[in-house]
Amino acid sequence: MSLIEQAAKRLEQLRKAGVEVQSPAPAGDQQPANASMEPRAQTAAGSPVHRPRAAVSVATVAASAAPAVSRQVDLDLATLAAAGLITPDVPRSQLADQYRVIKRPLIANAMGKGSTPIKHGNLIMVTSAVSGEGKSFTAINLAMSIAMELDNTVMLVDADVPKPSVLKMLGVPPERGLLDVLTNESVELSQVLLRTNVEKLSLLPSGTQHARATELLASAAMVQMLDEMASRYPDRIIIFDSPPLLMTTESRVLASHMGQVVVVVKAESTVRSDVKHALAAIEACPVKLVLLNQARTTTQDGYGYGYGYGYGYGYGYGSKSA
Repeated sequence: MSLIEQAAKRLEQLRKAGVEVQSPAPAGDQQPANASMEPRAQTAAGSPVHRPRAAVSVATVAASAAPAVSRQVDLDLATLAAAGLITPDVPRSQLADQYRVIKRPLIANAMGKGSTPIKHGNLIMVTSAVSGEGKSFTAINLAMSIAMELDNTVMLVDADVPKPSVLKMLGVPPERGLLDVLTNESVELSQVLLRTNVEKLSLLPSGTQHARATELLASAAMVQMLDEMASRYPDRIIIFDSPPLLMTTESRVLASHMGQVVVVVKAESTVRSDVKHALAAIEACPVKLVLLNQARTTTQDGYGYGYGYGYGYGYGYGSKSA
């Protein structure tokens, strides 16, 4: 709902409550000095009496309807780095270098620089076949890595509405978020978006739990919100941490609106048939990337685990050393 629509709705509520609403006087028009600003009523005897009545201007109502500015939360970057997450103050590591490789084709598609134009290419969903494969860890690291770009900003959305974990992993308490915007037309996206001390990273919490989360993600309001998110800022990339594809229906609904999907697969753990079924569930998505988590690699610096990736416009269970 726009600011003007909110103001109009509030004005109507005030009028129904018996509050006198003043419209701004045109330039040059002045109220006579002796004109009464109070309504007049008659007593039983017929003599007029004055009763004070509240008057509210249109400007006041419009100001009260204005959405609050998003607030900032400070992430403990040292704690996050100790937990194995990428942070801007530690830009060089094997993990950071691997994500530089992983993010490059995603950014190219998001910015329309890929081989084929992709609708909503800047909407990227990170998911997995089943739980425990590291999708939230991957979503956070991907967002952090993109936030280190010179030409892009990133919004990280905790869209795992049945089991949100992004804020917890980042050390941020639960907040209103995505579901609140979808269920309450008076809540604007700007009111629940969290800025962070990572300059180009903002967070959108999952919000208040709702029994009909799947229907909300499939609603016209969600489609409208995603269209607005995708087109409002040309340099912004939006990362969605979603539920596992084979365990909930929310992720499949969300995937239908995405331009790109990253499927995280835990090496030597996930059953191949589960991966195939998960990829089949998002077959309509134009771009799918399979990221192999905790793949064994042989490196000169002694690291025993790393990431691999498979990439293409079709799908398959493939990987190569990052």
